[in-house]
Amino acid sequence: MKFSQRLFERVQGIWGKIHQHPFVAGLGTGELPVESFIRYMKQDYVYLIDYSKLYALGVVKAEDEKTMATFAKLLANILHGEMDLHRKYAERFGITSEELEETKPLPNNLAYTSYMLKVAQNGSLEELISALLPCMWSYWEIGKMLAKTYPGSSEHPLYGDWVTMYSSDEFGGLSLWMIDILDRLADGKPERELAILEEHFLTTSRFEYMFWEMAYAGGEWPV
Repeated sequence: MKFSQRLFERVQGIWGKIHQHPFVAGLGTGELPVESFIRYMKQDYVYLIDYSKLYALGVVKAEDEKTMATFAKLLANILHGEMDLHRKYAERFGITSEELEETKPLPNNLAYTSYMLKVAQNGSLEELISALLPCMWSYWEIGKMLAKTYPGSSEHPLYGDWVTMYSSDEFGGLSLWMIDILDRLADGKPERELAILEEHFLTTSRFEYMFWEMAYAGGEWPV
């Protein structure tokens, strides 16, 4: 069994709850409250700023030119693909670039990115990938699920662009590349090292669920 299949089986309970979350389901039905989507869009924008740094660290930790180049491509895709989608949404909602960039991360957001950056800075390349992969992989799974479960969701006037991006073959191809490189790096590793990678993957998958909950219901600092 490939290591990614082991991870996929282990995380089904968490990802299943994500797929059932009212925020995610609301993207498919089109019934998601606009204020929740605005909160998500702003929080995800500042999340992606830190998330992109993981790919820069991937370039640093990669041991061959091809892997370096692909991490650089993925970094550019975040900065000029995913974040462009957020900028377009902000414009539609009358949110200026300055407001978007000055968004302060909510507690769950800050905890999530801090965890990933700590792993990326202090760990191996395979640890870095195991921490960042749930975001990319789970979004692809969500996008595919929404497109299949809610026919026409990609045509929704507000949320359709989101569904289209994350269900696309292009986004899926990037996810598959990351899955493949993790499988190659994990091959032959002793169980004690695989357990560490699995724990990173499960931890950030839990943070993914918490991010959706934060976007849907809020989660401001208590004081």
